[in-house]
Amino acid sequence: MDSSARILLVPTPIGNLGDLTLRGLEALKRADRIACEDTRRSAALLAHHGITGKRLVSLHEHNEQRRVPELIEAARRGETIAVITDAGMPGISDPGYRLVRACIDGDVPFEVLPGASSLITALVASGLPSHAFRFGGFLPVKSGRRRTVLESAARSGETQVFFESPHRLAATLKCLADISPETPVCVARELTKKFETCHRGTAAELSEWFDEHPPKGEIVIVIDGSAGLDTD
Repeated sequence: MDSSARILLVPTPIGNLGDLTLRGLEALKRADRIACEDTRRSAALLAHHGITGKRLVSLHEHNEQRRVPELIEAARRGETIAVITDAGMPGISDPGYRLVRACIDGDVPFEVLPGASSLITALVASGLPSHAFRFGGFLPVKSGRRRTVLESAARSGETQVFFESPHRLAATLKCLADISPETPVCVARELTKKFETCHRGTAAELSEWFDEHPPKGEIVIVIDGSAGLDTD
């Protein structure tokens, strides 16, 4: 670990609390304060690993713009600050990007530790081509925009990875099945947790399954875009 770094971005487990790395554990113990997406959720993780007495501050989408200058100033004063989110790598569909950008612009030493990532875990578990892929974040909420993104994904020529809400999954799969029913898809749910599942099949098959079995939990969709759109 870089001893000069004052800001440490630390990935946290995506489900199984035992997946915190040794370096991540060391960073959290070393930190003078820990910036958390949700302080209550992070407190539970810290308690699980026997880390107590740390100053926790919130860093989430609603206060990130205001909080970043405070963290930069604290780092300049000599504090070591660990940054964690509720799960996975800070900055990937979570707070972190603005802080990294501020560190670069302000010449503040920082380090990004490797660790758990649901998108990489789902990609590998899917069994779909992983030599080239694109991560699209959360699929759009509005149905028209979501359809446009899925049409592009199905004919992209490479594997596509998205986050999706369990409440919208059935509609998303139905849309994809309408676009390209034979496209191979994997729906990874509750990764690393007790009830983890990976459903693999065509868009049509998974649309039918999840229409009859409404899902719960955190979901990653992996779409094989190498076959392109079906044609008549």
